[in-house]
Amino acid sequence: MLQVVNIREHKEAYINALSKRGLDAQALLEEVLQLDEIRRNTQAQLDETLAQLNNASKEIGILYQKGEAEKANNMKAQTGEWKEQSKVLQEQLNHATQKLDELLYTIPNIPSEWVPAGSDENDNEEVFREGEVPLLGDEALPHWELAKKYDLIDFELGVKITGAGFPVYKGKGAKLQRALITYFLDKNTEAGYTEFQVPHLVNEASGFGTGQLPDKEGQMYHVGLDNLYLIPTAEVPVTNLFRGDLLQLDQLPITCTGYTPCFRREAGSYGAHVRGLNRLHQFDKVEIVRIEHPDRSYEALDAMVEHVKGILRELKLPYRILRLCGGDLGFTSALTYDFEVFSTAQDRWLEISSVSNFETFQANRLKLRFKDADGKNKLVHTLNGSSLALPRVLAGILENYQTPKGIKVPDVLIPYCGFEWIH
Repeated sequence: MLQVVNIREHKEAYINALSKRGLDAQALLEEVLQLDEIRRNTQAQLDETLAQLNNASKEIGILYQKGEAEKANNMKAQTGEWKEQSKVLQEQLNHATQKLDELLYTIPNIPSEWVPAGSDENDNEEVFREGEVPLLGDEALPHWELAKKYDLIDFELGVKITGAGFPVYKGKGAKLQRALITYFLDKNTEAGYTEFQVPHLVNEASGFGTGQLPDKEGQMYHVGLDNLYLIPTAEVPVTNLFRGDLLQLDQLPITCTGYTPCFRREAGSYGAHVRGLNRLHQFDKVEIVRIEHPDRSYEALDAMVEHVKGILRELKLPYRILRLCGGDLGFTSALTYDFEVFSTAQDRWLEISSVSNFETFQANRLKLRFKDADGKNKLVHTLNGSSLALPRVLAGILENYQTPKGIKVPDVLIPYCGFEWIH
């Protein structure tokens, strides 16, 4: 959530920056400032009224001590009016504050200066590419056919149990999935990230804290009776571990990793681009989260990008990195890099990671601050990235490592799964 003080100081710059997202924010930001002016004026009136009430109460006590009961009683009548006035002002203040917060919740984050302008994914900038695309024969199969051929994943059984988008992993498919999770966690903890096991359901406050609510409410599974939400990513519970905290300078940075299943009610569509593991309602993901000093957050973002690069190099998967344009940038992000693995059998790129800097956007919602060297309380910067999302990584492995003999397991995963080939 944007800070009103920054909107007031940088309104024109914010309007220009938000235009990268295709958003004309002029009227929106002016309404924010008008509501804030009402809120501040009402707060000032309330403070003045309460001060008068407090002073009068003290004076009434003195008058009674002096035996001047008539004056004290007359003043008590005046305090009654002030009490009623303070109640009205408090209600007005609460209303203005609520309306202001509701409006602020609808405004996306300010794109970083490095975010290119653009309307959709076609305007994203490729900034890096690495790895050789393997040459597969005409008999090469997409991963959903390979999963059926080698009895690795049963999509129909998942439909029977739950519905489309909830696959069942079997045999070596399940072992390879577990191997990837453990491998990703090991790589992250070796890089200094502390592993957490977190709940898979969160409350409303957690959803608002990281920006999933109200922006993505329709994409989240809601447990109505308990008013809880199934998590769309480990980012939500892991970041909320620190909601409301005031950190000391020497506690930064905080680096976390965790594995969770993820649940997303994405709108259904048809075609090869959503077949098999390409788009699911439940999938596994290992996440990394950083809480950083504002002066070091973009250095940390670069380090996260290099970390994910290292994993993909070890897996020997061809990949590229995109810097997302304003029109494709997530609601909470200031700058995002997407990693995509090339699926040779499908002849297309598959997104397998997003690494983002949210700057103070989430921290303001979370009231997550630190005490800087100057003794002032300031908002931290939060960052997160997939390290990695499993479905499309697994799809890339099955497709790019297929041979006439079977599927060769990447060397780095053999110690984790215990087999070299899937026949």
